[in-house]
Formats: sequence, C-alpha cells, structure tokens
Amino acid sequence: MTSALPLPPTTPRVPAGPTTAQRADVIVIGAGALGAACAYFAARAGLSVLIVERGQIASGTTSACEGNLLVSDKEAGHELDLSLYSQRVWREDLAEFQRLWEFESKGGLVVARTETSAANLRDLAVRQRDAGIQVTDVAAEEISGFEPNINPELRGAAFYPQDAQLQPILMAAHLIRLARTLSPTSLLTNTEVTGLIREGDRVTGVRTSRGDYSGGAVINAAGPWASTIAQMADVSVPVLPRRGFVLVTEPLPKTVFHKVYAGEYVAATLSSDGGLQTSPVIEGTPAGTVLIGSSRERVGFDRTSSLPVLRQMAREAADLFPVLRKKKIMRFYAGFRPYCPDHLPVLGHDSRAPGLWHAGGHEGAGIGLSAGSAKLLIQSMVGERPDLDITPFTPDRFAENSYADR
Repeated sequence: MTSALPLPPTTPRVPAGPTTAQRADVIVIGAGALGAACAYFAARAGLSVLIVERGQIASGTTSACEGNLLVSDKEAGHELDLSLYSQRVWREDLAEFQRLWEFESKGGLVVARTETSAANLRDLAVRQRDAGIQVTDVAAEEISGFEPNINPELRGAAFYPQDAQLQPILMAAHLIRLARTLSPTSLLTNTEVTGLIREGDRVTGVRTSRGDYSGGAVINAAGPWASTIAQMADVSVPVLPRRGFVLVTEPLPKTVFHKVYAGEYVAATLSSDGGLQTSPVIEGTPAGTVLIGSSRERVGFDRTSSLPVLRQMAREAADLFPVLRKKKIMRFYAGFRPYCPDHLPVLGHDSRAPGLWHAGGHEGAGIGLSAGSAKLLIQSMVGERPDLDITPFTPDRFAENSYADR
C-alpha cells in the first residue's frame, strides 16, 4: 500500500542490506508502529529479528494518523492500565530517544460545549483520578489561559498533563534503526506474506513473495490486515478496519498549544457504531501545521475521499478554533484504524497456533500503546513475567466465529 503521507527528508533510511538471513529468532510481520516497537524490544532482549513489510516502513496506518499518546480518552479498565504502562515506557525506557521522533509532552485539553458535557467531563475525571490519571478540572473562564485562540463560549474543560504527541513515521523508522544496533536485524520491504509455514500445529516461519523464512516465533503486527495473517494459521482474530481522515493546514504561527478535542471524542472511541462519527480533534506540530481530526466509519478498505466528511471536520474545527476559518487546508490523508469489536487490543501468544504471536487491534490508540505493548509481548516471549498482566488481551478470547459477522 502506498503511504498517504510521504516520508519526510529527515526520516532515517533503513535499507534491508545485500543479504537477509533465512532464519531469525523472531519474524515480525509489519513495519508500522507496533512492528517497529516489537523489533526494537526483541533486539534489546538479544534476539535476532527479521521484519517483513509489504510496503515501506510506516506506509500503512502509522503514516495516516496524528501520533497521539493519550490517557485522557480512556475509561478505567484494562486499556487504561496498558496506556499508563506504555506512558512509562515512552518516558523512561525510551526517554533518551525522544528528540528522534519529536516527542512533545504538551498535555491534552478536553473541552465541553454544553453544561451537560461539562458535567460529564467532571464525572469522567473523578473515575480517571481513581485509576491513576492526572487530571485538572478547568472552569469556563480559565480555558483561554490554556488556549488563547479557542472559542470563548465553551462551558468547561479538563486538562491532562500526561497526554503527549510524537511523529509516528520517525518513530517507526528510528526504532528499526536502533534495533539494528542491538542485534542482527534484517528488513524486507515490498515483500508480501503469502502464507505461514507450519510443522504440525506450530507456526515456524513465513512464506513470502521473496521466498520462505523460518523463525522461532512469528509476530502478527499487520495492523488492519491482522485478521488476514491470522487466517493463514486457521485462527480467527477479528481485527476490522475503520477509516479515518486527517486534515493538515498550511504552516501557521503557534496557534494550538495542546492536544485539544471535544468531550464527544471519548464516546466515539468506545462506540461500535459502523456509521460515520466525527468529533473535533486539533493539535499543532513542530513544523507549524495544524492537524485536524477526527472521523470514524466502517467502510472496509475503501480509501475513497469523502468531501462531505472533510467539510464537516473542517467546520467542527473552525467552530472550536475560529482563527482557523481563514486558514488554508494544505492536504488531507486517510487511513484504517485496526479495530476489535470488544475495544481491546490483541496482544500475546496464540495457543491455537503455537509460535504465532499477535500485536494489534489498538484502533486509534496504536501509537501511544505500541511501546508498552511491544515490551510486554517480548517479556512474555522470552519467559519473563510481564510488568503488566496481558491476559485480558489474549488472542484466545476469540471463540471461533464469535465476531465473524460484526
């Protein structure tokens, strides 16, 4: 698949090299955020790694997102536990590399446009504090102190200092580059996985458009296409695509200072509705552009542009930040969020196909959860006790055909 967002000039090139090992301790399918993070932590554990990518590094979902690392959009539960853990991994294990992927710990501001929404935000904040999230209630008259260009008619807000952002393409490319400094790590791009090699029930490698490769373990990090890889092992992992668009403005003077979104976005992330949902999500970048989301709809892998959806997103953004009304949209891009019907990622070993591991289904939270998910998966793979129990995310929770028609 061709990336909707071309690699910036500063992105490190990670060539496959003249030769690629026919066997590795770990084969990672996919060179997006999850695949790159799995490769890095596997290499850090001393394992040899082969990454197989059907396009280029980060050319799938990772190239078509905003790079959010959020805790603000999650209710108390297993996904929030994973998010808080992943925050520690980003800020501790990977702290020395933050500049490589433009890590910004700028915080998130969730805003309410009605009194009812403001009350709901306060109630959510209470539950989140009990779960370990740092959150401050912001009165209507205090909002402009956080965002001077925001609509003055908002009725309340909540500020989340733990929310952050990074450049996801840079992150994926640099993690793969760093993996190659730690252990033998090979990369095959423009290489399609056409099947999985089995010895009895066990998965022992991959068949590709370039030949067969064997491995001690195979990690399915294929994003929205994870269910296709799982089917090659005759198991069901119901990862489905949800299309989303992002608008990119012309470069501007500093206009948006935090990650800002309407409270309705939280409900949208938890919804199983297959129809179109939009809610304004706005943030600036170090380059000066402003990223505008978000939309969600179940349309399969249809990448067709939808002018009505783009107009609706632009209108909602301008309602939240009136200063944007006279600014130009430079471009837009679309991507597919890998979505599981029970709103939990798929993470861990698949006992139905020994040797196959899954890392995916994180929907819009994949960038933020990638580092923590990868570290936990590799800990489990090498026989360590994971820092966080990953049982709630097990692939084994999917009984055969239980989600087949959803």
